[in-house]
Amino acid sequence: MTMTATLDTLVRVCSLADLEVERGRAALFGSTQIALFLLADGTVHAVSNLDPYSGAHVMSRGIVGTRHDAPTVASPMHKQVFDLRTGVCIATQGRGPATLRVWDVVVRDGEVLLDLEERR
Repeated sequence: MTMTATLDTLVRVCSLADLEVERGRAALFGSTQIALFLLADGTVHAVSNLDPYSGAHVMSRGIVGTRHDAPTVASPMHKQVFDLRTGVCIATQGRGPATLRVWDVVVRDGEVLLDLEERR
């Protein structure tokens, strides 16, 4: 969570128990689709569910992994690999650069909270 996030900007997404380790889940906030990932270390990451290369809302179905020390998700469409911490595509498969939107996540008392106001 960024230091500027407050309880006023956090919204409940789901219970931590609703997430499976290394399996994505999609959440809808207005017209924005967000992909959530619970990692084996207990951290939760939130990125845009929109694959910037295919234009399909499929990132929650991506394959979770790592590249060096970076937790990643690979698009199920064309296998581009994105850093879950920054949203930066680190394996473009020969295409131009792209980035997923990323949101800060807080897990508190077994609840997953998303900072919708503090987008980075």
